[in-house]
Amino acid sequence: MVQGNSTAHRGPAVPRPSASVIVVNPRNEILLVHRNPKSKSFANAHVFPGGNYDEKQDHGNGLPFTAIRELFEESGLLLAHPLTSRMPSNAELDAAREDIHAQRRMFRDFLSQHDLKLNTESLLPFTQWITPPTIPRRFYVAFLEDTPAAGFSQGDKEERLPTADGGQEVISARFVHPQQALQELESKQISLFPPQLYLLTTLADVLKGGRNTPDQRERVRTLAYGPFGSMVINPRPLPGHDVKGTGYQVLTYEGDEARGGSPGRRHRSKVWFGPGGAAIAVALERNFDVFTEIESHVFSNQTKL
Repeated sequence: MVQGNSTAHRGPAVPRPSASVIVVNPRNEILLVHRNPKSKSFANAHVFPGGNYDEKQDHGNGLPFTAIRELFEESGLLLAHPLTSRMPSNAELDAAREDIHAQRRMFRDFLSQHDLKLNTESLLPFTQWITPPTIPRRFYVAFLEDTPAAGFSQGDKEERLPTADGGQEVISARFVHPQQALQELESKQISLFPPQLYLLTTLADVLKGGRNTPDQRERVRTLAYGPFGSMVINPRPLPGHDVKGTGYQVLTYEGDEARGGSPGRRHRSKVWFGPGGAAIAVALERNFDVFTEIESHVFSNQTKL
């Protein structure tokens, strides 16, 4: 896929397909990676592992392939299983991870060499986002949820971080309960962008306690294969809102009363920006039940970019 040029005479940037994986371990903890403060995208934020579709690495495969490859590059966690032999050793995984990240080896060749099959069937669709058109570098993001995750168990996982680029993309990775992540956001220990806040808030309401249950996993599947999972969210600034006067920007989502929803319907976020345009705080406003009260007609009539 070709990234659009953001210069005025060539028009706005063309959204680039990208994918992220929300990995949930048996303790209801979600894998978050901390982006390098110098990164060109999501700088210093905590995000779900993921990235852009790479024509060279991902040619002939869909976004689930991209999501699992990016997850492997950024966290060291490989969602795959051997068909005939054994899983690669940690040393083999580390070497492959560096080579794939540096484009010295193709991910598909590594899988073929070790007779590995990706666990794409475990990925559940969990909304798609189109970043605001006011930001030239924008992407399609297909969030994919995996419950439970194999590999990491809990807590910090510093030893399996990308090393090929000296940490230019990710500086740490850890499993954290969604409710704890939201508390860390409130106390300004971490920063999140609107999509991460939105999905963590959604999962915090489902993944209660320290052990996921069959009922919780089924509720996530219900979201994934219902109106929620198929939502395409295109954040847009609220017209007439004075950012300079309030210090924050209001981003509305489809289904908000300002975006075709019923009167009084709130589906939006407030975002406070710091130096360089980085989001330093974000708050979600959503006053409807995502299981039963999504106004699907608003999303079915939305314009496809």
